[in-house]
Amino acid sequence: MSYLNATEELYRDAALTPDVGLCCTTNPVWELPGLKIPRIMQEMNYGCGSTVHARDLTNSPRVLYVGVGGGMELLQFSYFSRQKGGVVGVDVVPEMLEASRKNFKIAEEQNDWFKSEFVELHKGDALNLPVADNSIDVAAQNCLFNIFKEEDLKKAIEEMYRVLKPHGRLVMSDPTCEQEMNETLRNDDRLRALCLSGSLPIDQYVKALTDVGFGTIEIRARKPYRILDPKNYPTDELIYIESIEVAAIKDPMPEDGPCIFTGKAAIYYGDERQFDDGKGHVLLQNQPLAICDKTAGALAALGRDDIYISESTYHYDGGGCC
Repeated sequence: MSYLNATEELYRDAALTPDVGLCCTTNPVWELPGLKIPRIMQEMNYGCGSTVHARDLTNSPRVLYVGVGGGMELLQFSYFSRQKGGVVGVDVVPEMLEASRKNFKIAEEQNDWFKSEFVELHKGDALNLPVADNSIDVAAQNCLFNIFKEEDLKKAIEEMYRVLKPHGRLVMSDPTCEQEMNETLRNDDRLRALCLSGSLPIDQYVKALTDVGFGTIEIRARKPYRILDPKNYPTDELIYIESIEVAAIKDPMPEDGPCIFTGKAAIYYGDERQFDDGKGHVLLQNQPLAICDKTAGALAALGRDDIYISESTYHYDGGGCC
């Protein structure tokens, strides 16, 4: 059995018998006016963060969500795109698709505004999306891509890039790990399916996105996730896993490389009212400006004693200049 078959089997069982906390921490359950999320959706919530961000979802976007789970994030996306087929859900497990359909009927009863027709469900997998080129405004996946091995991960990201419109956004939440994992962990199909042993370091995760062509990357959150300890897992050391929330934007690739936002800011504290680096970055006196890592490096290289560059917070919430 391949690792992908092991993953399908695990989530087929989870569709038939909801398993609270199966592999992941609980996503935020958005408290939005008029939005009621059925309990069954919360029990089938198999993600490690949130991919639902209001600033991504203006003007009734067409949304693609891969790996539907119990339908919770599909319902949340529908809140912002109340139109027939406004949200497209794709899953390789028929039982999960059927469970979502049933859950949407419950959601209709609990939400006056929601109609099941807002969500279009398709059987398919992340490596061959049944979606047209350049047709999606916002694509999302939650705790799915970390399951893939290198070549499959590349293909999955290429597929997301293909279906997105220019300047469209791929919003993701996945576990990451900065420590080396041994081969036993890496090759354990069940641990990979459980969103554990496929975790990559953040720089490798980001490179996988930029290698495909995404010109802008935003790391929006970085949080504690899991511990793999020698008593319960095949490891000689304690391994600390985090989860991150990331948006990859289908912007053109700049000539000098991608803009990667990791929560850095620049503060100018000189004698003038502002500092202009001549490259589109204007720093007002003592006003922090969010900057990408590339710009942070360029400003630091100026060697000025009146510009402070903060460390990465791994929390970027928009704004700034690049």
